[in-house]
Amino acid sequence: MNPRPSSRPRGATRDELVHIGVRMLTEKGYGQTGLDEILRTAGVPKGSFYHYFPSKEAYGLAVVEHYAQYFAKRLARAFDDDSLIPLDRLRRFVTEACAGMIRHEFRRGCLVGNLGQELGAHNDAFRERLEAVLGHWQARVADCLRAAIRAGELPPETDAEALAGFFWIAWEGAILRAKLTRSTAPLALCARVFFTQLLHAAPPSLPD
Repeated sequence: MNPRPSSRPRGATRDELVHIGVRMLTEKGYGQTGLDEILRTAGVPKGSFYHYFPSKEAYGLAVVEHYAQYFAKRLARAFDDDSLIPLDRLRRFVTEACAGMIRHEFRRGCLVGNLGQELGAHNDAFRERLEAVLGHWQARVADCLRAAIRAGELPPETDAEALAGFFWIAWEGAILRAKLTRSTAPLALCARVFFTQLLHAAPPSLPD
């Protein structure tokens, strides 16, 4: 017989499993996160995982989707703030991201970046979804830079799309290095070079 699922509503239990997965997969990775540990943390009976997800891959993709929705709200909070000039919106995002790394003691970093390194080379389902998420993030930064052009903060010939692509390539690498060094120094270096050398603008002031 299959074990019975949790007595909590099905949707609530599924959401809790996904929420726990965001934390565990960000800290430990996909391969090192066992289903038994996830179920135990959620207080869900062992073996009932498949009442909620058809496979671990489906679960992992659901975790990615949840993280993508959460991060989209973070980007919107920064980039949709009309009270700030466009480059200050980007500075705000960088500053808040740096503060988040400190708050989690450099254990988590970016789920999308972490899974991209771990799974992108040999799992097409993850590779395609992760690339789509990064593409959305890149588009948000490109829109912000185009707004900065319209506001006169950047020259008209600025290639917003290329700069946005470079930003995420550099920023994801800086997050990885920050986890290794347990320091904000890689984030500060990335932000300083991007703003001063590429945008010719003042960099954000990041927390230590």
